[in-house]
Amino acid sequence: MKRIDFSKYQGAGNDFVLIDARAADPELTRDEVRRLCDRRFGIGADGLMTLENDPAGTDFYMRYYNSDGGESTMCGNGGRCIALFARHLGIGGRTERFRSSDGIHEAERLGDGQWKLKMIDVAQVRPLGDGRSWFVFTGSPHYVEFTDDVAQVDVAARGAEIRRRAEFAAAGGTNVNFVQVQEPGRIRVRTFERGVEAETLACGTGVTAAALATHRTRQPECRNFTVEAMGGILGVKFATRPDGSFSDIFLTGPAERVFTGRIEL
Repeated sequence: MKRIDFSKYQGAGNDFVLIDARAADPELTRDEVRRLCDRRFGIGADGLMTLENDPAGTDFYMRYYNSDGGESTMCGNGGRCIALFARHLGIGGRTERFRSSDGIHEAERLGDGQWKLKMIDVAQVRPLGDGRSWFVFTGSPHYVEFTDDVAQVDVAARGAEIRRRAEFAAAGGTNVNFVQVQEPGRIRVRTFERGVEAETLACGTGVTAAALATHRTRQPECRNFTVEAMGGILGVKFATRPDGSFSDIFLTGPAERVFTGRIEL
């Protein structure tokens, strides 16, 4: 029987199982990851992360799995949560510097439960041809569609359809974001996440993609956005380059330890 020590964290309602894998690899199978994330038969989470030693010399390596059990790409809310997890384990210093699937990230604790996470640079916001949707890679692939009222969007049905379109097959499918522009520097976002195959309360790489797309298409003077997700408020701040790319992208939001425990598989 396999016994797993774990912690549960959440960031704006996006929740995760975290495991310290520095001393020993838990060697979780896809079915075991799925079981741990199951909200009825397991701990319950949108995803699972292992904190591992990084041969490249950062404070740690972040490995992310979706709740369907598959290893996936970067998770922004997860990045803040694993930085707090590392702090609770006594890793790092004033900032947490870690590596994930998309490269190096740095996370800084701001106080009052808030963390600032540096995201990777983004090369472009690519139009998809219909005049209202865009594709952005922010560490994970994201489709962004603008709408007048996100509350009226059938996120489950439309997200599932868009997520599996042939044009996104090369990226393993895409996450799907619906964006409502409220006022200068403020947007609302709802996200359908691949691998969860459902709407989540927040998606860090998704709100980042939404803010960059809003800047590029609707608010070119704004580089600091407040984003209202279903699970809370997030912030996205960035710089732009003359070639249209983005640098110094920071995602700000909460991270919280919910509980710790041991589970038998």
